[in-house]
Amino acid sequence: MASRGASLALAALLVVSCASAAAATKYTVGDASGWTTSGDYATWASGKKLKVGDTLVFVYAGGAHTVDEVSAADYAACSSSNALSSDSAGSTTVTLKTAGKHYFICGVAGHCSSGMKLVVDVAAAKATAPAPAPAAVAPAPDAADTTPDATPATTTPKSPSSSGGATPKTTVTDISPPAKKSTSGTAGLTAAAWAGLGLAGLVAVHLGAF
Repeated sequence: MASRGASLALAALLVVSCASAAAATKYTVGDASGWTTSGDYATWASGKKLKVGDTLVFVYAGGAHTVDEVSAADYAACSSSNALSSDSAGSTTVTLKTAGKHYFICGVAGHCSSGMKLVVDVAAAKATAPAPAPAAVAPAPDAADTTPDATPATTTPKSPSSSGGATPKTTVTDISPPAKKSTSGTAGLTAAAWAGLGLAGLVAVHLGAF
């Protein structure tokens, strides 16, 4: 993972570097006239919007002029004794690395006072947002994670324990319907009594007939 992160960071840095290089602009000082004593460099610079990363190209006859970068005070005095940099090769390229004003003069005596001097105001470069890193792919869920949880066991209420107290007694109530009293015996007795009485009456009537 660490090597992959380093590779992504390096790729982003390369993208930013390429974008910055592509956005940089090269300016030829004085355009077709080049770097000469007859140039109007104040007018030339007034229409330019330079930024950090841009380059200035001074084209001139080698040995006949110099390109000296100086401080603001030396620029005003046309002095190159404390030049920050100096070149006389005939084609000098200066990369503008910092924002702010940059001052250039020709160090040959009398050339700066003749107008061979340039000041440019350099703006800070706009930051370019790096390309977004690819989104991390979420890992596939484990097969074990997709198994539904087991059904929780059902708890059966416990019956009262004999150890916790006496088991309550159950009273059984007989709800059977009461048995019907038999009347056959009584009915039989009553019939016999009536039969006896009838027989006695018949006997009495018979005896009275004699």
